[in-house]
Amino acid sequence: MNNDIPVKALGPQGEVMAHAVDACVHCGFCLPACPTYALLGDEMDSPRGRIVLMKEVLEGHLDLLDAAPHLDRCLGCQGCVTACPSGVPYGELITSFRGWSEPQRQRSAFDKAKRYAILRALPAPKLFSVAARVGQYAKPLAPMLPAALRGPLDLLPEHVPAMQPSAEFTPAKGKKRGRVAFLAGCAQQALAPNFNAATLRVLARNGIEVVIPEGQGCCGAAALHTGARDEALKLVRANLNAFNPDDYDAILSNAAGCGAGLKEYPMVLHGLPDEAQAKAFAAKVRDISEYLAELLRDGELEPMMPTKQPLKIAYHDACHLAHAQGVKLAPRQLLRAIPGVSLVEIPEGDLCCGSAGTYNLEQPELASQLGGRKAKNILSTAPDLIASGNIGCHTQIQSHVRRQHSQIPVMHTIEVLDLAYRGEL
Repeated sequence: MNNDIPVKALGPQGEVMAHAVDACVHCGFCLPACPTYALLGDEMDSPRGRIVLMKEVLEGHLDLLDAAPHLDRCLGCQGCVTACPSGVPYGELITSFRGWSEPQRQRSAFDKAKRYAILRALPAPKLFSVAARVGQYAKPLAPMLPAALRGPLDLLPEHVPAMQPSAEFTPAKGKKRGRVAFLAGCAQQALAPNFNAATLRVLARNGIEVVIPEGQGCCGAAALHTGARDEALKLVRANLNAFNPDDYDAILSNAAGCGAGLKEYPMVLHGLPDEAQAKAFAAKVRDISEYLAELLRDGELEPMMPTKQPLKIAYHDACHLAHAQGVKLAPRQLLRAIPGVSLVEIPEGDLCCGSAGTYNLEQPELASQLGGRKAKNILSTAPDLIASGNIGCHTQIQSHVRRQHSQIPVMHTIEVLDLAYRGEL
């Protein structure tokens, strides 16, 4: 461990940061995997450059104000983690650093208000739904607004659907194969309620009993990754109290960002009395695609109906599924299990689409460049349908695909499976 880094002064997260800083050998393998380096070509906007900046700040050799612009531009996509041969836990480093540094930041009144609004609206589906509906009325004014306000309006779908509250209990159909708890999520309840409805239908069809525990809430990832550590801790502990891992075969999420956030709970509570509880919880967390792929592997996944005609699907890897959780094969296995489906790989498939939690709200210009680049790469494959496993990616990709004058459907992987089960694909 680097003794120059004031570990004790930083609290329990100091050990996490020091370990991550020490692990980097500055080889440069992370550079082509970094979206901001791909756009800007600046060493300080690369993972290894940011590690140097964080180390200098922690050691007192660099003012936080000078490092902040480069650190703020990091999406936290963790593409660099996949590319790193030394196993640097960069995601843990940038998250812990933001939690340590945010209380010291001097932000403008506008930035403070914007961040407050984001962190209040995103975890509250009903409030977010109201805000989205109000935003739809403001969309015609978007061209006259500054980028900080125009970006969020551009991301809104053409129609904000009515919320569909999920039942707290969904019984298994036919032979019961398992019992799971399900995290309902936040923004997707307002923007894409069919994600959850399709999830419950597919699980029930496969003999899985589903419980949505009372008292659950936001996973805390948005607060954690923007440096609002105290708020994140409240949300994390509320979920730990709501979910008893011993009661379920698995704890499922159908949002890559939320699932990654749930799996981070041991890191969030590192060195604290409830760390062991967090480890027991995280050990049960699975993405919906992981869980269903296990059924497929064991020969227990119910067969799906063939497509009405050959269907070419472009599958987009959500960063917090592929990089943060290491889940790439499972969703592809599930989609290929549908008779009549062929998958096409997307050029630069590992590069972030620019959504990255609240990034497209806080860094709209860079996010828009990445979104346009992702949409162009997807459309170059001429797919019939685009699939992904995260609400942020879904919103970002759909917005930018429409901007490039394409009406190709953008769907969650679980929605595709649901349609295949119902013979409507």
